[in-house]
Amino acid sequence: MIPAVFHQPGPETSGASRMTAFRHFAAERTGLRIEDDHALYRFSVEDVGRFWSTFAAWAEIRFGGSADVALDGDGVHSAKFFPNATLSYVDHLLRPPGVSVDPEAPALIGIDETGARTVVTRRELEARVRSVAAALAARGVRAGDRVVGLARNTVTTAIAYLGTMAIGATWSSAAPDMGTELLVARAGQVDPKVLFADVTYPYHGARRDNAERLGGIVSALGSLERVVTLGEGTLEGLSVPVEAFADLEREAPLAGELPRFAFDHPLLILFSSGTTGLPKCIMHGAGGTLLEHLKELRLHSDLGPSDRILFHTTAGWMMYNWLVSALATGAAVVFYDGSVSFPENDSLFRAVASERVTVFGTSPAYLMYCKDAGVSPNASLDLSAMRLALSTGSVLFDHLYDFFRENVGDAPLASISGGTDIVGCFVLGSPNLPVYRGESPSVSLGLDIRAASTEGGVTRHASAPSEGSVTGELVCVKPFPSRPVGLWGDADGSRFHEAYFSQNEGVWTHGDTVELTSRGTARILGRSDGVLNVRGVRIGPGEIYRVLEAFPQIRAAAAVEQSAPEEPGGSRLLLFVVMAEPGSLARPLVLRMKKELSTRASSAHVPALVLEVPDLPRTHNNKLSERAVRDAANGLVPKNVSALKNPECLEAITKHPELSPESGAK
Repeated sequence: MIPAVFHQPGPETSGASRMTAFRHFAAERTGLRIEDDHALYRFSVEDVGRFWSTFAAWAEIRFGGSADVALDGDGVHSAKFFPNATLSYVDHLLRPPGVSVDPEAPALIGIDETGARTVVTRRELEARVRSVAAALAARGVRAGDRVVGLARNTVTTAIAYLGTMAIGATWSSAAPDMGTELLVARAGQVDPKVLFADVTYPYHGARRDNAERLGGIVSALGSLERVVTLGEGTLEGLSVPVEAFADLEREAPLAGELPRFAFDHPLLILFSSGTTGLPKCIMHGAGGTLLEHLKELRLHSDLGPSDRILFHTTAGWMMYNWLVSALATGAAVVFYDGSVSFPENDSLFRAVASERVTVFGTSPAYLMYCKDAGVSPNASLDLSAMRLALSTGSVLFDHLYDFFRENVGDAPLASISGGTDIVGCFVLGSPNLPVYRGESPSVSLGLDIRAASTEGGVTRHASAPSEGSVTGELVCVKPFPSRPVGLWGDADGSRFHEAYFSQNEGVWTHGDTVELTSRGTARILGRSDGVLNVRGVRIGPGEIYRVLEAFPQIRAAAAVEQSAPEEPGGSRLLLFVVMAEPGSLARPLVLRMKKELSTRASSAHVPALVLEVPDLPRTHNNKLSERAVRDAANGLVPKNVSALKNPECLEAITKHPELSPESGAK
C-alpha cells in the first residue's frame, strides 16, 4: 500500500530548483533525453564516469592537473575517480564555485545554550583559516600529518578544521564529552601530531572541565607534539607544549593560492562506532568528499547563497563534516552548541527561529524527545524561514512526520541515510519529488544501490524503480567517489575488503536493510546485522518498530533474537520496551501489541516475550545498539561497552527475571 503523501512540491519549486537546472545542463552537454528526475538518476548510474564529469563541470570544480579522465576502472573496490587531477577542498569552501557571494555576508554563525552568539563573515573566515594554516605549517605540520580535535560544535572548531586541511593535514575529531578510553582507542591508532581541545565548556547550565581528562589523553598519545586549547581554560603540567588558539590566529595569513592535492588525498579519518571491536579508522579523500557533499547539498537539498543551514550534530559525527561542506554552496552555516533542553526545553528551535534558519537538520531521537516533552515550537516561535527539514541517525517512523507537521511547520521533512563509511548519503530528498511518510524521496544520484537477497545460494540484486517493492541488504554495485580511500593502518587492504566487500564479492555492502519501491523511493529498515531469523523467516527490526508506532505508551523498543534450542529454528524473538510511564507494562497491552503485529505484519513478527526495561543502550551518536541488547539477552558480555553512552542499562537486560537459564538464554 502506498503511504500518504506528506509533501508535494509545486511546479514553481521544482521548475526553479538546482536539480532541474543541472538536469537541463546534463541533457544539453550529453545530447541525451533526460526528461525528469528518474531519467536523471538512470543516466547517473548507467554511465558513472560521465555523470561525475558532467556534475563537476556544472559545479565549476577548480581542478589542477587534468580532469579528462573521470573514472579509471569499473570495480567498486578499486576504481579511481579523476586520477590525474588535483584540488583544494578548503579553497572551494572559502570561495564557493559557480556562485556569487558577498564577502561581508555571514559564513559561520555560532550559538550556544547561554545565548552567546558569534558571527564570522566570508572575508574574516578566509583570513582566519589562512592564519591557522600558516601557524600549523610553521610548527611543523605537513601534508599527511594527522590532527585531532576534541572539540565543541563551534565557529572556532570549524576554523581549526579548515586550517588543518588547507595545508593537506588529515583531520579527525570527537565530541569533548567522549571518554578517555574511547578517545584513545580512536586517536591512538592514527598517531596525531596536534590535538585541538576544548578545556572547559557550558552544558545544561553547568561548567564542565576537561583539564584532568585531557592530561590522561595527552599522556596516552605518544605521537603528540603540541596541544592547542580552544575557547576558555588552560592546561598545565603536560609533557608537550600548550598554546591558545588565539596564538595561532596571530600568524600572518598563508599567502597565494592554497595548495592542491591529489583527488584521493586523505582529508578526513572518521571512526566507526566501535560497538563490535576496535573502531575502524576510515580515510576519506578530499575530492570524493567535496563532490559527494556538493551534489547532496546543491542538488538534493537545493542549497545556495540565500540559505542558512543548521544541523543538530556534534563535531564528532560525520554530519558535522557534511554541515561544514555547506560553505561550498555559498550558504551560511549555523552551529548550535550545548544542551537542546536548557535553559528551555525548546532551546534548539529557539536558535532555528532567531537565526532564520532555512534548512534544519535533526534526528528521530530529537523529534521523539520533543514529542515526549510536549515541545510545540510553532505555538510560540516564528519558524517561517524554514523551507526544508532533514532527519537522520535512525529510522524516521510515520508518526513523527505527523508530529512535525502539527508542531513544527509545513516544510518538507526528508529522511536521509548513509553513514560515516561513505561520509554521505545513499538515500535522501529532492526538491522535485513528493515526500511519502516513512520513505526517503530519492536515491542519491550516481550511487547504484540495490536490495540484495540470497535465495538458493544466489545473491540477487533488485533496483528501484521496479515492479513492486524489493527488500534486502543495501549494496552499491558501481563505483562512487566518496568510497573510502582505505582504512588507516591497513597496509594490504585486507581489513577494508573484509569490512565492505567480503559479504557480497565485488559490490559494496553497507550493513543496512533497505526497501526499494516502484516509485523510486526507499525505506531504511535498520541495520542488517540486527536482522532477525524467526523460524526461517528474515525480519527487519524496523518492521516491528513501525507497528509499535500505534502505541504511545512505548517510548523505545529493541527486537532481538535469543538462543532457544527447544524452539523451532533454535531461537526466539524478544521485544524489550521502555515505557513512557515506567512500570506500566501490563498483560492487556502486551496482548494488543501481539495482535497488531500478527495482523499488520505476520505471525513471525510476534515476540515470544515482551519485557520492560528502564532504558536501552545507545552509542555516543544516540543510535540504538541492538547488538548490545542481543548479547546481553543471550548472557554474553557485550563487546566494547565503552562505545555506549549508557552501558549501565545492560544490567537490567542481563538480569531480567524472565531471562533465566530455563528460558533458553545462554
